[in-house]
Amino acid sequence: MTILKTAVLCVAVLCATPAFAQTNINLGVINADPTAAVEITADNLSVDQTTGTAVFQGNVVVGQGDLRVSAGRIEVVYSGTSGAISRLAASNGVTFVTATEAAEAATADYDLDAGTLTMRGDVLLTQGTSAISADTMRVNLSTGAAQMEGRVRTIFNQGGN
Repeated sequence: MTILKTAVLCVAVLCATPAFAQTNINLGVINADPTAAVEITADNLSVDQTTGTAVFQGNVVVGQGDLRVSAGRIEVVYSGTSGAISRLAASNGVTFVTATEAAEAATADYDLDAGTLTMRGDVLLTQGTSAISADTMRVNLSTGAAQMEGRVRTIFNQGGN
């Protein structure tokens, strides 16, 4: 399989993973329809077979169902031996949006080998009028456990307002 096809599959895996599993706070889960088509647009795509990387750069937007992921740059890194995707790194302002939830940060690192998602730099998660922010958020995608670090601030709106 070519790196370009594998890059598209990697983004499909990222979008289909419940990356924002619930913590002890009920802010919801950002999901996507894993059967929906994935569309990626970017100003540029660079593929390097030697290093096993593909870089989408400039106004990158990934769409799958109701989920939209945008960033200035998304790099896909492949395992040297198997050629399987091992990591996806988004930078230059990362935003995940669905019809009801949103998450943003300066960077996001999705480590497929470890099953973790780490967002860094002014992390903000919102659902309706409730929000939580921190410097860093780490999510174990296998267990759904999440940890927010660095000046955590939470706003819970209990009613429909």
